Amino acid sequence: MKENTVVAFRNPSDFQEDPLTDVLRTGARQLLSQAVEAEVASFLDTHAALVDDVGHRRVVRNGHLPERAIQTGIGPVRVRQPRVRDRGDGAIRFTSAILPRYLRRTKSLEDLLPWLYLKGISTGDFSDALAALLGTEAPGLSASTITRLKEVWGVEAERWHRRDLTAKRYVYFWADGIYFGARMEEEKQCILVIIGATDKGRKELIAITDGYRESEQSWLEVLLDLKRRGLEMGPELAVGDGALGFWKALRQVYPGAREQRCWVHKTSNVLNKLPKGLQKKAKQHLQDIWMAETRKDAEKSFNFFLAAYGPKYDKATACLAKDRDVLLTFYDFPAEHWKHIRTTNPIESTFATVRLRTYRTKGCLSRKTAMAMVFKLCQCAQGKWRKLNGSDHLAEIIHGIKFVDGERLDRAAA
Repeated sequence: MKENTVVAFRNPSDFQEDPLTDVLRTGARQLLSQAVEAEVASFLDTHAALVDDVGHRRVVRNGHLPERAIQTGIGPVRVRQPRVRDRGDGAIRFTSAILPRYLRRTKSLEDLLPWLYLKGISTGDFSDALAALLGTEAPGLSASTITRLKEVWGVEAERWHRRDLTAKRYVYFWADGIYFGARMEEEKQCILVIIGATDKGRKELIAITDGYRESEQSWLEVLLDLKRRGLEMGPELAVGDGALGFWKALRQVYPGAREQRCWVHKTSNVLNKLPKGLQKKAKQHLQDIWMAETRKDAEKSFNFFLAAYGPKYDKATACLAKDRDVLLTFYDFPAEHWKHIRTTNPIESTFATVRLRTYRTKGCLSRKTAMAMVFKLCQCAQGKWRKLNGSDHLAEIIHGIKFVDGERLDRAAA
């Protein structure tokens, strides 16, 4: 599908439920009912020993609460929750963990709303869009829904930006500056992002803020803020593209961090300086460098590329050669981590979708709205990030154990 193709929503008045959706919804209702019944039964069993003055059980069932509809990805699912009564002083109350009292929509639907907004659906179009997606029986999703949620997301984002980082330890940083197609009302149209890998191998969003392009000053403010909030120990390795602003700031705040240039960015930069007819073959030669089993083999492939393309395309080879050392830093880290630390893919893969959603956002985004939206989308994505392979090696890195060509130095020597 072409990038500028617009796929319109169906008119809600023309929307008809298909039999399969009806079957799925019926099944979901039955499963939900069974789960809540089991939850109530377990609660009653826990308090079975409690009796009143005449020996009757004190905590008992007492009919059902009014039926309500929970909005899900397959439309509204209507449920009735059993009512529990304490016939004593009323101190014992049942609260369902499956169906919290004020739940009106599933978490997956909460995640859907910011995607729709950033796709370019205005608040006035929300009712029609959601009716087409979820069916015509989608109550409580009026035009004001997204307005209220944006306010909540803004508060969540502000709280997150002020969180304490004292107990955190990140072994790796991935840093990048992201530009969006959506217009913003201020000049700061670059979103600065840092994702980190914890000592347990989990990827976490560390920082996300707006900056003036990718300047040294903007990155310096980001890193100093992390340190001010308790992140005293910097990463063992930082991964990013060749933007000088980040690297200059990193050396000031966390001078002990080693540097790894992103091979995806570098490959793109080098290929842009070659004729299109040569790019496919040149890309393979570049891949021979960063896919080599050892640094020695990588150096040979590096020299080959410079010799093969240097005479005619000196700008391309100069672009590659100037970052030679920091393009090969990953060889000093565990081989299981190479696929993670050779590129800024953790950021790129997340924000590729965010960019797509913001490309057609209507109107001009305020700074607060833009940051709240991007924060919420990243928060949704974070739950799906994969744990690092070979996470047991992270403790070894922290303790200063050296690696050569991906293997521990003591084992490589043996």
